[in-house]
Amino acid sequence: MRIKPDYNLNSIFEINDEELLSLGIKCIFFDLDSTLMQSKSGKFTEKTLSFLNKLSQNFKIAIVSNNCKKHYIDKVEAQCNIKIYSNAKKPDTRVLRQALNDFNMTENEAVMVGDRPLTDILAGKKANMTTILVDSISKDKEPKIVRFVRWLERLTIKR
Repeated sequence: MRIKPDYNLNSIFEINDEELLSLGIKCIFFDLDSTLMQSKSGKFTEKTLSFLNKLSQNFKIAIVSNNCKKHYIDKVEAQCNIKIYSNAKKPDTRVLRQALNDFNMTENEAVMVGDRPLTDILAGKKANMTTILVDSISKDKEPKIVRFVRWLERLTIKR
């Protein structure tokens, strides 16, 4: 299977909000671990929080995570004012569709942003959303084996 994200960026900070607005995008769904914060850290950087605050001026923002640990999600929620959908089981689309319904948005008005082609991007594609693949926010700190697995997974990307 080959997956083609609509955008392939180095990080979330390269997201062009003006371009998304021109496409009619009104809502951005983000994966959590390795997309918005270092995996399993449960902590946003100030740079990430500032970026999300900036985006929230023009877009509805939500986090859609496969993480199902309540204490972890509670820790993340305490740091931000962003709706978090946990235990999403991506690439399943049920939680994405629930989030669209909660925000009263259509799939054409939403974008899914994540670091994993076979979960985040595939879920967004299956839900007929615009998709943005980003590299891990903490790629320089990840073990070599994790980078190797990411490289293997990205072989599924159609360029």
